[in-house]
Amino acid sequence: MVGLKEELLKSIWHAFTALDLDRSGKVLSHNLCTVLNVPHDPVALEEHFRDDDEGPVSNQGYMPYLNKFILEKVQGNFDKVEFNRMCWTLCAKKNLSKSPLLISDEDAFKVWVIFNFLSEDKYPLIIVPEEIEYLLKKLTEAMGAGWQQEQFDHYKIALNTSREGLTAWDLIELIGSGRFSKGMDRQTVSMAINEVFNELILDVLKQGYMLKKGHKRKNWTERWFVLKPNIISYYVSEDLKDKKGDIILDGNCCVEALPDKDGKKCLFLIKCLDKSFEISASDKKKKQEWIQAIQTTVNLLRAGSPPPHKEARQKRKELRQKLLAEQEELERQMKELQTANENKQKELETVRKQLEAAAARAAEEEKKRLQTQVELQDRFSLELEREKMVRQKMEEQVAQKSSELEQYLQRVRELEEMYKQLQEALEDEKQARQDEETVRKLQARLLEEESAKRAELEKWHLEQQQTIQMTEAEKQELENQRMIKEQALQAAMQQLEQLELERKEALEQYEEVKKKLEMAANNTKSWKDKVAHHEGLIRLIEPGSKNAHLITNWGPAAFTEAELEQRQKSWKGKKTTSE
Repeated sequence: MVGLKEELLKSIWHAFTALDLDRSGKVLSHNLCTVLNVPHDPVALEEHFRDDDEGPVSNQGYMPYLNKFILEKVQGNFDKVEFNRMCWTLCAKKNLSKSPLLISDEDAFKVWVIFNFLSEDKYPLIIVPEEIEYLLKKLTEAMGAGWQQEQFDHYKIALNTSREGLTAWDLIELIGSGRFSKGMDRQTVSMAINEVFNELILDVLKQGYMLKKGHKRKNWTERWFVLKPNIISYYVSEDLKDKKGDIILDGNCCVEALPDKDGKKCLFLIKCLDKSFEISASDKKKKQEWIQAIQTTVNLLRAGSPPPHKEARQKRKELRQKLLAEQEELERQMKELQTANENKQKELETVRKQLEAAAARAAEEEKKRLQTQVELQDRFSLELEREKMVRQKMEEQVAQKSSELEQYLQRVRELEEMYKQLQEALEDEKQARQDEETVRKLQARLLEEESAKRAELEKWHLEQQQTIQMTEAEKQELENQRMIKEQALQAAMQQLEQLELERKEALEQYEEVKKKLEMAANNTKSWKDKVAHHEGLIRLIEPGSKNAHLITNWGPAAFTEAELEQRQKSWKGKKTTSE
C-alpha cells in the first residue's frame, strides 16, 4: 500500500498545484473520492479547512486530510487510468505547452503518467537524466530505431549544467519535439509510447493475437491476449472493448509445449488448478516467447517478486541513492579536507610571518656585520700595503745575495759531483774484482762437491749390491736400510742437480762480473783523464795488490779460503740432516 500511495500522491500533486488555492482542496477531494471509490465525507472536509488552507505539503494544509480521509481508505479496486486521466484533466490545460507537438494529447497524457512512474519521490517532481535515458531507450527500441548515445550524452551535459532534471511538461515537450525520434512518423511514435505505457503503467508484460481452443465446442478462435503479472486476459480484438475471459495465474500454474495436432501448429498448454487452456501461436518464435514470458511470470509469483520493470526501477533508484550517499560522503570528506587545508594555510601563514620577521632581523644583523667587515678590510688594506713595500725591499736584497751564493754553490757542486762519480767508478771496479774471485771459488768448490757426491753415490751403489746378496734372515732389515739409502740417494741427486744449477748460475754471474769489471776499468780510465785534465791536483788511485788466488781446472778460483771453509761447513750440516 505504501508504493500505491506514493504513485497516487504524484498525480494528486500535479492536480492540486494546478488548481486555485481557495478551491483546490475541496474540488480535488470530491473528484478523488469518485475515481478511487472512496466514500466522501463533506463534513470532515469542511471541518479540516475551517481555519486555513495552506497547500499540499504543509502540516496543517491539505496533506493531513488527504492521508486520513482518502488515501488510507483506498482498497485498490479502482481504474488507475481513469484516476490518472482525472488528475491530468485538472492540470494539463494550465501546464501543457501551447507550441505544436508531434504527439497527440492522448500520447502526452501517457508520457505524463510514465513521468509520474519514473520520477523521484521528492517534490517538486522531476525525472533525473538516468530515467530520461531509460525511457528514451525504451521508446527508441519500440520504434525499431537505433539508439543515439552520443546525441543523448550532449543533451545530458547541457541539462546537468542548468538543472537536476526535467518536469513532466519538459519531458512531454522533449518527446513531442521529435528530437530523439527523427525520421519517424506520428503513428510510429504513438505506437511506441502506447507500448511503453502498457508495459510500465498497465503492467502488460506481453500481448498479441493467438488461437484459443474452446472448452465446450472445442473450436479454435482468434483472440487478443494480454499478459499481466498475475493474469492473462483475452479479448475479441486489440481495442480491448470486448473482453472474453481471464486466465488467473499463481505459483501453482505451469506452461508446457504441445506437439502439433488436428492441423494446428505451435501449440502450448497453460495448466491452472481449475482448468487448462490450449493455445496456438502464429509461429515457433511467438510460441517460445509466450511460453518463456508466462513461465517467467509464474516464477515471479512463486518468489513474490514485483514485475521486472518495477524491480528494475527500484534497483535504479537504490543505485542512485547509493551513489548520492557516496557523493555526499565524498563532499563531506572534501569539506573536512578543505577545513583542514584552511587550518594548515593559517598555520603556514603564521609560520611565514614568523620567518619574515626572523629574516628582517637577520638582514639587519647582516647589514651591521657587513659594515664592520668593510671597516676592518680598509684597515687591513693599509697595513698590507706597508708590509708589501717592506717585503719588496727585503726581497731585492735577498735576491742579490742569493745570486752570489748560487754561483759559489754551483762551483762546489760541480767539484763534488766529479769526486763522487770518481769514487763510484773505483768502487765498481773493486766490487767487480771481488765478485769475480767469489765466482771462481764457488765454481771450484762446486766441482769438488760434485766429485765427492759422485764417489759417494758409487759407494752407495756398491753397498746396495752387497746388501742384496745377504741372507734371507737379514733381508727385511736390509730392505729398510735400502729404502733409507734410496731416499738419501734421491736427496743427493737433488742436491747434485741443485749444485749443477748453482754452477751454471755462477758461470752466468762470472760473465756478468767480467763485463762489469771491463766497464769499471773503462770508466776509471776515463775519469782519471778527466780529473787530470780539470785540476791536475788529484793523484790517480790504483787498485791494491791482489792476494794469491786458488787455481781450478777452469782457471783462478772465485772464492777465498774463508768463504770456501764456510760453504764446506754448510754442506756438511745439510748432509748430516738428510742422513
